Amino acid sequence: MKRTGLALLAAVIAVGTGFLLGRSYYAPAPDDDHRTMRQFIVYLTLRRVDDPIIVLGDSNAEASTLPRSACGHPIINAGLSGASLASELPGWLAPALVNKPAFAIIVGLGTNDALTSTAVAKETFQRSYDSQLRQLSKLTTRLFVLDIPPIEARGRFSPDMQQRVTATIRDYRSVLPELAAGNQASFLPLSEMAAPFTIDGVHLNTDGYRAWDAAIMQGVAQACGR
Repeated sequence: MKRTGLALLAAVIAVGTGFLLGRSYYAPAPDDDHRTMRQFIVYLTLRRVDDPIIVLGDSNAEASTLPRSACGHPIINAGLSGASLASELPGWLAPALVNKPAFAIIVGLGTNDALTSTAVAKETFQRSYDSQLRQLSKLTTRLFVLDIPPIEARGRFSPDMQQRVTATIRDYRSVLPELAAGNQASFLPLSEMAAPFTIDGVHLNTDGYRAWDAAIMQGVAQACGR
């Protein structure tokens, strides 16, 4: 009986995943089983809720522990490890919502764009982020842009690497308030993080999440009219 149940579950997941792949419900990520299944789970979650507050971002978003709801609206963690502007997340989120509006969307991207061996140029970053905010603004009337967390010289990140990536992140952060204003969105700054605020140079530790969570919940409070 157990084998039959497991086989049935595997078949349902396979069919569901295949359906998502065929309908382009997720950003392309060849050979990335985690990305595929993560987006499949978020897709299923969005199908059974109305008027959600969606937190869209990378691994720092995915690993966060957010409240389940606020002011009567479910908070959906749609963080995807490795996500960047190249992931084109709005193209996945729009059909996942199935023509239902989101109560609010909080988007935080940019770290992975800065971490590539050849970082995305500031002008390219600005154009791409602007394009994606324009798409997201069609899905909600309450759009928020989260600041980009800094990185540290910890783990595999040497001081030289930290300096290089920090300079890129500084460039990216400088255009975020303007991008938010140009898309009728609110900018959510991060308060200063006291070192150490990461576990490996990039991913936030408990202290780092205090600042990150505070910024996210500021957006949630604004969306709820508080």
